[in-house]
Amino acid sequence: MIPIIVPKTAVPNVTVPKTAVPQGPATAGQKDGTLDGGTDSSKAPTDTLVAEAPAAAVDAVPAKTAPILPARVEAGATATHPGFESEADDEAGDEAEIDELSELAPRPVSALAVTGLPVVPLPHAPLAAMPDEATAAKAPRTPKAGRDLPAAIAVGVTLLLVVIGSLLFYPLAFVAVATAFACVGVWEVTRAVAGKGIKAPMTPVMIGALAMPASAYFAGPEGLLFALVASAGATVLWRSLDPEPGAVKSILSGVFALMWIPFLLSFVFLMMRGENGPVLGLTTDLSAINPGVIQVIIMLLLVVANDTFGYLVGVMFGKHPMAPKISPKKSWEGFAGSLGGATLVAIPATVFLLDQHWWVGFALAIGMVFAGTGGDFAESMVKRELGIKDMSNLLPGHGGVMDRLDSILFAAPVAYATFSVLGQF
Repeated sequence: MIPIIVPKTAVPNVTVPKTAVPQGPATAGQKDGTLDGGTDSSKAPTDTLVAEAPAAAVDAVPAKTAPILPARVEAGATATHPGFESEADDEAGDEAEIDELSELAPRPVSALAVTGLPVVPLPHAPLAAMPDEATAAKAPRTPKAGRDLPAAIAVGVTLLLVVIGSLLFYPLAFVAVATAFACVGVWEVTRAVAGKGIKAPMTPVMIGALAMPASAYFAGPEGLLFALVASAGATVLWRSLDPEPGAVKSILSGVFALMWIPFLLSFVFLMMRGENGPVLGLTTDLSAINPGVIQVIIMLLLVVANDTFGYLVGVMFGKHPMAPKISPKKSWEGFAGSLGGATLVAIPATVFLLDQHWWVGFALAIGMVFAGTGGDFAESMVKRELGIKDMSNLLPGHGGVMDRLDSILFAAPVAYATFSVLGQF
């Protein structure tokens, strides 16, 4: 019996001229190169092999059974023995078997057909780590001018009401409040300088900060000068008795804090006492108020106008910074706004409240704007040198006390000199 090839369609008689390569395993009776009936395959004629299959046998084979590899027939090829198939025939048969088995394999079903949910494609490469900028918490938005405007307005209005109220009705309370501010400013400055390893002698410096405002208000310019000299001398003596190294830097730091804050602020108290001397009691008759108190109120209003108009104009139109390395947010447009706003406040105030000439108010406005801007630049330079943004965070929206006193400290001596000289005309 000779193995036959069964195609998908039944063919009763298949004649393969000169080549017939039965592929597949040996059947019963085919052993060691012999055919059924004991015939040696090596002696079989090789010209033509005729495979005949009964029709019943062909019909009995189902269409989808285990595949029987077809023979590879080429023109001019000769039949080879089933046990000696070529390597090319093996590869062709394997490919055909794989193709037919793949037709019988179940077809894959998409996830969309089963779940009804869209399929998210996977990336072709592993995901990289997210950058730190994307995972970092988003910082709160900072306004263009660098302030929390609602908090700054609330704190500024509150301070203005407290200061003007105490000035009008109880000047001695204003002296106490201003002295407390001076002591807090000294503490802020010395603490910031200590961050650079320079520790000022706090005991004599704080005593001087308390003594100078009181001396200026009760004893006038002579008392202020004496308090300054005594405070500086006490600072030098106190630090000289301390064996810790760095005495020179420590003394200079303490004297610098004394002259910058309580000494300059004491010119406000010199204005308050005026020619009539200090007022100790409660003032109920505003028509008889001391002219020095009015001068201090006008000076404070001009400082506020300088900051407010400069801030608003600078935010809206500021494009040209005045000193980018010291205070990048201060622009020439804001400086022009400060001049205009201060002039609008100073001229009516000096004419109607002090009965002075209009040009006194104009000169006062110019002096206040230059002095206030200079004081702001001076503090910004100190903070930049120390590597800090604010002296402290005691006043929301403003920073520290020194961030509010910086303009007043330089404005007070200029206002005192302007009223003392031009007020005589």
